[in-house]
Amino acid sequence: MVSPITKIANSLLTPSYCQLCRLPIPNGEKLWCHHCRQRFQQTPYCQRCGSNTLAMTPHCGRCLTKPPPWQHFVRLGEYQFPLRTLVHQLKFGRKFWLAQPLGHLLAAQIQTPAPVVIPVPLHPLRRLYRSFNQSTLLADAIAEKTHSKCLPQAIRRKLYTQPQHQLSRQQRQRNLHGAFILKEQSLPNHVAIVDDVVTTGSTVAAIATLLQQSGVEQIDIYCLCFTSKVESHKTPQESD
Repeated sequence: MVSPITKIANSLLTPSYCQLCRLPIPNGEKLWCHHCRQRFQQTPYCQRCGSNTLAMTPHCGRCLTKPPPWQHFVRLGEYQFPLRTLVHQLKFGRKFWLAQPLGHLLAAQIQTPAPVVIPVPLHPLRRLYRSFNQSTLLADAIAEKTHSKCLPQAIRRKLYTQPQHQLSRQQRQRNLHGAFILKEQSLPNHVAIVDDVVTTGSTVAAIATLLQQSGVEQIDIYCLCFTSKVESHKTPQESD
């Protein structure tokens, strides 16, 4: 049996490796090396819908003419390397521990946190198959950092819908009609919806509309990644 002292000595002598490029990282750096962390740099986007823009702006032209059913959008970056890789590691590689550091990075982007965060729910059958909900793990990490309250049971997914990544924008909207039900009857005026990846926004829009109908006035979207291209979100392993 290896003694505790030996384990500690081995951990000090064995180099740590970047979780992305797998190169050794110096002592004191955690998870990602300096070069990979530089790839986390945020690109300008519309703070209303999340779409890419030439400069950070509170509203893009599309939002001025057809605003989404939420008021503010906060994202960590685009759905490309390295975030795409990390999302896959979390979601399909079962690296649950990535949710906390990623959630904390996202929380650092939030200037006015919502007092309540609600993760996008999975249908019970999909939740049973996967054994966890990555959006709930992220919401817990965000709530921890922003001192908000996470309500993972506030919204229930009552319909087992066809996986969204297989559908077009219009099909996604029809696919989610009546898919969610509000279970929490007492919500503040300011609520945030948490998801890992937002593509067309159909899922968060359906939940935001439900929250609006219940009287919530300020709705934010917190997500790790945004992509406007449906096809870029496809992967053989995705099931949401």
